[in-house]
Amino acid sequence: MFENLSDRLAKVFKKLKGQGTLSPEDIEQGLREVRLALLEADVNYKVVKEFIKRVKERAVGQEVMESLTPGQQVVKIVHEELIKLLGSQDVGLNLSGRQPAVILLVGLQGSGKTTTAAKLARWLRKKGRKPYLVPADIYRPAAIKQLETLARQLDCPCFPTKEGTPPADIARQAVAQAEMQGLDTVIIDTAGRLHIDDALMAELKAIKEQVEPQEILLVADAMTGQDAVNIADSFNKALSITGVILTKMEGDARGGAALSIRSVTGTPIKFVGVGEKINALEVFHPKRIADRILGMGDVLTLIEKAQDTIDKDKALELQQKLKKNAFTLEDFRDQLRQVRKLGSLEQIISMIPGLNKMKQFKGMMPDEKELVKIEAIINSMTPEERRKYNIINASRRRRIAKGSGTTVQDVNQLLKNYAEMNKMLKKFGKGGFKKMSRGMFPF
Repeated sequence: MFENLSDRLAKVFKKLKGQGTLSPEDIEQGLREVRLALLEADVNYKVVKEFIKRVKERAVGQEVMESLTPGQQVVKIVHEELIKLLGSQDVGLNLSGRQPAVILLVGLQGSGKTTTAAKLARWLRKKGRKPYLVPADIYRPAAIKQLETLARQLDCPCFPTKEGTPPADIARQAVAQAEMQGLDTVIIDTAGRLHIDDALMAELKAIKEQVEPQEILLVADAMTGQDAVNIADSFNKALSITGVILTKMEGDARGGAALSIRSVTGTPIKFVGVGEKINALEVFHPKRIADRILGMGDVLTLIEKAQDTIDKDKALELQQKLKKNAFTLEDFRDQLRQVRKLGSLEQIISMIPGLNKMKQFKGMMPDEKELVKIEAIINSMTPEERRKYNIINASRRRRIAKGSGTTVQDVNQLLKNYAEMNKMLKKFGKGGFKKMSRGMFPF
């Protein structure tokens, strides 16, 4: 997320910080490069123009010229203006008023509405709500079954939509059913089109009139860049949307949509989708996103991910094993699984201040496929081999390699790395584990 933009801005600010004093010409040159970086990130040109104007007014004034560290002061100004651009304050869901609360998801076909509905249901349940999923897309053959399947995975109730029933009637019946079952939040997954048309808007307006939703959330694909902003503007004018969920932010999205939507539509971004897994939904925090863009990391989001993902009982069990120097290959595999649940390694690294700027660290970052290979190798071992790696002789190594679809060299490398890790853990000592237990990760 925002990797290219972050790299470009880092180079600009490195130049500015390296100078003892900054002249108006230095600031002008720096802001010219910031402007180009934002435009390349597909930020709306009007938004860029206004943003640069505000930064320049503050940077060329007394605020910077009398500062002891003018370069850092410019970075501070850009940071503050980025936060304003993204929305300043976190904007949560409005679920007050009539119960059950109704959330209407709208958007074009292929934006990820159905998966987002399930992600949102999971997030709400973590907050103590009782969500009810409603498939109201009667046109896409697999849409109803897809949401029903996702609901089963979540063990979440799902309205039994009958094909051919008008979407507005489905929504009305579902809200009544939710009330009868004591469910407090209805999430309606609506149909999309390949483009905005009158038929789509008429259908959505009919649903809106029937159920009077507290939230109308546009699900938009961040990969579409400026199109996402234009789509948000059109849906907002027709339906008065209350928020936006940007999907596919983990991919090659340049970030322009996230930086433009609030300014263009006046509508806040409330969530971002950062992966295909059902837990890959993050609350949109303007300050945290600004921190990520400027390479300052996002430790708070990483901690929240860890708290949501890591099994506390297993973490405590592992802590005891580490104290007793009883860390096995099976424990190693379990820790890999825990880390992979947090997201891709690239996402995790981007949230840790400083690491995302270290070129040598980027070069050392393992391929995600390597982690899959490591798990396959450990899975091919017997329980005894996982506990006592020293018994794995040449013939066992050949068997493990064959069973995991890898080579003997791969098995050898894993065992070598594991042995070195064990030595390091023994040297670390009990005092170190006490400190580690207060940290975020259980390893």
